[in-house]
Amino acid sequence: MTRKGKQPGGHNPLTYHERLKLTSYGTTTARLGTESHNRFGDCCLGLAPATDPVSTPSGHIYSREAIVSYLLTKNQEIKEARLKYETQLSTDQDRTDLTRQAVEKQRVEDFATKDGCPAQISKEGHATSHKNSLGRIINTSTKEELRTSLKRTSFWLSESQPQYTAESIEEDVRNNPPPRRPDSPMSGRPLRMKELIPMTLQREEGVGSIEGKCICAVSGKAITTQPVILIKKTGVVMVKEFYDTLAKSSHICPVTGKKFKDKDVITLNKGTSGFAASGEVIAKKYRPTLT
Repeated sequence: MTRKGKQPGGHNPLTYHERLKLTSYGTTTARLGTESHNRFGDCCLGLAPATDPVSTPSGHIYSREAIVSYLLTKNQEIKEARLKYETQLSTDQDRTDLTRQAVEKQRVEDFATKDGCPAQISKEGHATSHKNSLGRIINTSTKEELRTSLKRTSFWLSESQPQYTAESIEEDVRNNPPPRRPDSPMSGRPLRMKELIPMTLQREEGVGSIEGKCICAVSGKAITTQPVILIKKTGVVMVKEFYDTLAKSSHICPVTGKKFKDKDVITLNKGTSGFAASGEVIAKKYRPTLT
C-alpha cells in the first residue's frame, strides 16, 4: 500500500497540502458584507434607489420605468412565442390530416386491387412470413439508415452525439407552450401591469450624490433591516412596529386618516446587511470534489 493510502481516510488520493493548491475543486463559501446587499428602497432590477417606486404583491420594490420596460419586453416575447407555438400546432394538425388521407387512400387502393384481381396467394396473410419464404434475409437498409442506427447505439463516438436539428426545434416548441403573462423577476409568479402598487418613499437628506436612507412615514426613523409594512390603499410605508401599535386595530392610516382593510396591507421585503441576524449573509459556490 502506498504512503497516501495509509493516511486517515485513505480513500483521498491527495495530502492536505496538495489539496490546498487545487483551488478549482471543492465548495467554497464567502461572507457577504453590507456593500453586497441592497438597501431598503433600492430597485430590484436597477440596484439603485428606486425612482417613482412601485411594489408588487410579493413585496419587492422597483422603479416604475424599470419594471414597466421589463413587462413590455416580456409580453412581446410571449406574443412571439405564442405565435410560433400556434403555428407549430397548426402545422402538426395539417400533417396529421395529410397522413390520415394518405392512409385512407392506400386502403381504398389496396381493396380495389384485391377485389379486381384473380385469387392469388398472399405472402403477408400466409402463416409463413415473407422473411421465412426467402432463402436468406436481404438487408435493404440504405447507408443513411445504417449510419443513423450506428449513431443510436455508438453514443461514445463524437460524431454520434445528438444534434439540434429542425425536428428538435419543433419538439421544443411543441412541448413548451408559452405562459399567459410574464413572471415577476424576483418571485417568479405571474405579474400584470395593473398589479403594480404605487408607494411613497420618504428619504433622509443625502450626502453629495449618495441618496439617503428611507424613513418611516410615522416615526421618521431610518429604515434599515426592520420589517416594513405598505398600506396599498394610501401608499404609506411604515415600520411594522408602529403599524401594530397605531393602525392594526383601528384600520385607519395614521398619516392620511383613511380607512383600509387587512387585504390592503403588504409586507415589504426588508433590507439586509452584513450582520447574520438580518438575513442570508453566506454565499456558496458548489464545485466538484476530489473525494
